[in-house]
Amino acid sequence: MHEDELSLTIDMAQETMQKAIKHLEVELSHVRAGRATLAILDNVRVEYYGAPTALHQVSNLSTPDARTITIQAWDKKMLGEIEKAILAANIGLTPVNNGDIIRLIMPPLTEERRRDLVKQVRHMGENTKVAIRNIRKEANEDIKKLQKDGLPEDMAKDGEDRVQKLTDKFIAEVDKHLAVKEQEIMTV
Repeated sequence: MHEDELSLTIDMAQETMQKAIKHLEVELSHVRAGRATLAILDNVRVEYYGAPTALHQVSNLSTPDARTITIQAWDKKMLGEIEKAILAANIGLTPVNNGDIIRLIMPPLTEERRRDLVKQVRHMGENTKVAIRNIRKEANEDIKKLQKDGLPEDMAKDGEDRVQKLTDKFIAEVDKHLAVKEQEIMTV
C-alpha cells in the first residue's frame, strides 16, 4: 500500500515539474528576440461583437519574413479594432494599416536590449528552477510522512533518489531551453 502512495507521490512530482517546464516554454515564447513570432500576439484581444476575442480568431496571421508579421482581418471593418487592440496590448510594436492588411515590423534589437532580454530570460529560468526545487522538497516531505506511517527506510531512500533524478533531469531541461533562447536573442 505504501509503495502505491510512494509511486503516486513521485508521479505527481514529475507531472508538476513538467508543468513548470511548459510554463517556462510559454513565457520564453513571449520574449521578443528580434524575429517575428506570432506568439507575441497571443495576449492581444479584439473587441468583436461586444466580446473580447483572440486576434487569431478574427484574422489570418503570418510571418512573410523574419522581421514582419502580417494580419489580414476576415472582415475589413475590423482593421481599426485590431489596430487599437495591438496598441492597447503594449507589445512594443506599432501597427501599419494600409486598408487591406496590418503589418507589424520588428525593429532590430540593440546590443543593450539583447543583454536585457538575456537577463530577463535567465530570471525566468531561475524562477522555474526554484519551482522545481520546491516540488522536490514537497515530494521528499511526503515521502518522509509515508516513512513515519510505515514505509521501509530503504524504499523511502529509493524514492528520494528518484525524486532527485527527476529534479536533475528537469533542471537540465530548463538550462537547455535557456541556452536555445539566449542563442536566439544574441544572434544578430
